[in-house]
Amino acid sequence: METISLEYGADEPLVLESLDGGAMAFAAPAGVVGAEARSLVLEAVTAPLHGPPLAAHVVPGDRVVIAVAGDVAQAPAAVDAILECLVSAGVAESDATVLEGPALGFMASGRAVARRSVANAEAFDPAVDAATSYLAADAAGRPLHLARALVDADVVVAVGEWGFSPALGGRSIEGELWPTFARAECRSDLLVALARRGRGALADWKSGMQEIAWQLGVCANLRLVRGANASLAAARFGLPDEASRQAREAAASWCPAIDPIADLAVASLSDPDGGFGAIAAAAAAAARVTRPGGTICIACRDIEPAGVILTRWRQGAPLEGLLHEAVATHDPVLIADALLTRLFARAIDDRRLVLLSNLSEEVVEELEFGYAASPEVVERLAHRAERLAVLAEADRCFPKTTD
Repeated sequence: METISLEYGADEPLVLESLDGGAMAFAAPAGVVGAEARSLVLEAVTAPLHGPPLAAHVVPGDRVVIAVAGDVAQAPAAVDAILECLVSAGVAESDATVLEGPALGFMASGRAVARRSVANAEAFDPAVDAATSYLAADAAGRPLHLARALVDADVVVAVGEWGFSPALGGRSIEGELWPTFARAECRSDLLVALARRGRGALADWKSGMQEIAWQLGVCANLRLVRGANASLAAARFGLPDEASRQAREAAASWCPAIDPIADLAVASLSDPDGGFGAIAAAAAAAARVTRPGGTICIACRDIEPAGVILTRWRQGAPLEGLLHEAVATHDPVLIADALLTRLFARAIDDRRLVLLSNLSEEVVEELEFGYAASPEVVERLAHRAERLAVLAEADRCFPKTTD
């Protein structure tokens, strides 16, 4: 008999005991924090697996901007390691600036909120046009504006997380200079494109991201791979394509091969308070290992109620009409809610979703989801399932089924 323990933000973990041995469990890859994370990054930038080290990209007198794109695991440790390397290469501390760009957060709220996670960093606010500068024009002739500090820098060191987005069917759109450091209208355009076209909009996003990197002449790229509980599992440094390739390989642990298709998948979130955006992502991951008509149970802690678009869809309103209606409002919050709803619908399809959370039974049932009043309810579901899959931090997991 087997026992699986799943942390989900409550005081006690969710413990599934006396399983028959057929359960499949995924655990997020182990990582390091603090001083060990700093050492991991320092090794990556001083002795990269391919290409010149960071010190070769700068000369004394260069104005260097360390551009931290969105939420990055162990960001203070990573920035400290980069600064040490720059100073040792002759760059004056006063010539090195840390610029933080807010996460895109499309699956969360649709609002870009400037925040600081690194001491003495400058926070870029996409809503302030004066904080940006003209860089180039895109293929359609539209002007591209990027954070002024990046355009004016002699050297830009791009720092971003490389991970997976199960709701988008693969690579996450977070962690790139564009549109993280673009004007708010660029973020809005990408949000609308994703809401209208779903994954079909990703090709244009990738093209724009590559164009920006080329126009800036960015050669120094640090890609970080998250580990369990916001730790750092890997760091890769090099030219954009090479650093991304290496990071993808290092992130392979987030793509477990799971066989067979389960009747029930139980999943937790990387942030127990992640909200319905994280729930949609976790549901998408769980759906990849759950048969059609099966059940997905998401265990989380404090989440806000669902948005109006998601609620109306769950109550029977046609999805396409809701999408068009939301886009027509030009309200980024409603459009983000529409995108979330679109991806949610694709993820769960005809599967049943059960929530173990702080939401009341009335609120959950209004969404026509199953309500788990306690961990014991989930345990009973697990014991009744013929085939069970358990996914920790499922919103960042991208399972590969072998069926």
